[in-house]
Amino acid sequence: MNSVNGSVNGSARSVNAVNTAVNTPPDPVHTARRPTRAAADTGDKKPPAAARIVAMAREQYRFVMSPDSRPYAVALDGPNIALPLRNKGGLRQRLARQFADAYPGEVASQSALADAMTVLEGIAEDTDPVPVELRVGRASAGQIVVDLGTADGRAVVVTGLGWEVVDRAPVLFRRSGAMAPMPAPVLDGDGLAKLHALLNMDEPTFHQLVAWLVAAWIPDIPHPALVCKGEQGTGKSKAAQMFINLIDPSPAAKRSQPRDEKAWSRQALSSWALCLDNVSTIPPWLSDTLCKAVTGDGVVDRALYTDDDVVVLTFRRVLALTTIDAGALAGDLAERVLMLDLQLIDSEHRRSEEELDATFTAVRPAVLGALFDVLACVLAVLPTVRLDSMPRMADFARVLAAVDQTQGWRTLDDYLATSANVATDAMEGDPFALAIAALVEQAGIWQGTAAQLLEVLPTPLVRPPNWPKDATRASGRVKRLAPLLRSIGIAVDDTQRSRDRHRHRLLTLSRAPDEGGSASAAEQVSLWPEVAQPGLGRTPPEQP
Repeated sequence: MNSVNGSVNGSARSVNAVNTAVNTPPDPVHTARRPTRAAADTGDKKPPAAARIVAMAREQYRFVMSPDSRPYAVALDGPNIALPLRNKGGLRQRLARQFADAYPGEVASQSALADAMTVLEGIAEDTDPVPVELRVGRASAGQIVVDLGTADGRAVVVTGLGWEVVDRAPVLFRRSGAMAPMPAPVLDGDGLAKLHALLNMDEPTFHQLVAWLVAAWIPDIPHPALVCKGEQGTGKSKAAQMFINLIDPSPAAKRSQPRDEKAWSRQALSSWALCLDNVSTIPPWLSDTLCKAVTGDGVVDRALYTDDDVVVLTFRRVLALTTIDAGALAGDLAERVLMLDLQLIDSEHRRSEEELDATFTAVRPAVLGALFDVLACVLAVLPTVRLDSMPRMADFARVLAAVDQTQGWRTLDDYLATSANVATDAMEGDPFALAIAALVEQAGIWQGTAAQLLEVLPTPLVRPPNWPKDATRASGRVKRLAPLLRSIGIAVDDTQRSRDRHRHRLLTLSRAPDEGGSASAAEQVSLWPEVAQPGLGRTPPEQP
């Protein structure tokens, strides 16, 4: 009987306990610490950080791939600026900050960011390549866009009808750490005069400078390298700095000569226009590199974060150099330069750099407005410009002709005359070229192998560093000098071969018809009288 009562009482206590458990609210602390499986299944568990970063990025950006296979992100509601995914100042840093703001107390790990960037790169690869420009680009055949480099993405759009500042560029631009903002241009009828007042050059030289500055914003033509030449005290470096900061402002507008091709490619890929300051000698590799940068260059580089693939980076750049001796320019480069001779500044007119910087900053918006006015005029007439003869740098020559047509100047004639003088200056710095000029002047025509050429040319008492040491180097030097020799009236032909069993390549050096404006070979001989020695006038060898 007692056992029965105990069982009944126990059952009652169990029922009461169940009722108490049902009616009593759960302990919030314990519930938070011990989530049930049902709670986890309802979605309280957050997705991985990488997935949340990708979702965040896709809500705010579109992803594109440039023609050189580099992925970029472009804000959906923002300036038309291409952000690199991984580089400094790119999308990765922005997403890391946004993630920390969206999830307080949580910071995205490096692995989560790396995984997210890999996914976003894959999204970019699924799109067709999109042109990504640096500082200047074309929106259409007759429309040029210049990026002001400001955070809001404003740009200047120039057509044959005029120019205007727009809030969002119609061209996708990328930025680099070597770029600085450009002030918005303003309408001012005195802009060019204000620029001329800062420079110590005559009017014809200044007109050539204006034409070069205008051409520098036309992205799809070769631009001759601007060489500021003059003795100490002519303000070469300061003037070149102003020119670059008009076209493509940079915290480092003036730069030292690069050590190698890789260092040069890094500089060229980060700036549209750049200046090499105080150039005294130009090694052959740099001369060739600068020539390619003028006409269009390509660099094969390792693909991003890979060891088994490469990308091809192509670019054309606007270059300026400052030098005292133009003889540092090799033959090929001498044909691709616009030489500006700066006049000596006397002590009464010399100004401090602080004063020059302040004045330049004050007049720069007006100068930009005036230059864009000239560019608009050039774009209006350029399609109809035709030249009777096409010199080297023909596209630039057409721009000069368009400037002359719209401004009433004579920049094309002055440029062609200056180019002939550059060849003379380059000859002064090349004893081997002067020796060839003396040989042709005395012999009229000379034919033989490269080895025979070395024998017939008198070696200077002190051998210059670039004097060929053997026949192979002599043959290469003659080919490299061919454009320079042609500009002073000497033709070079290496298409014939000897008739013996060795079939040696023959060099034929002869007087070429004078095309006007170039110095004769006789005038060049006087530049280095030591070469006019007995033996230079020996009879040319008979053709085998």
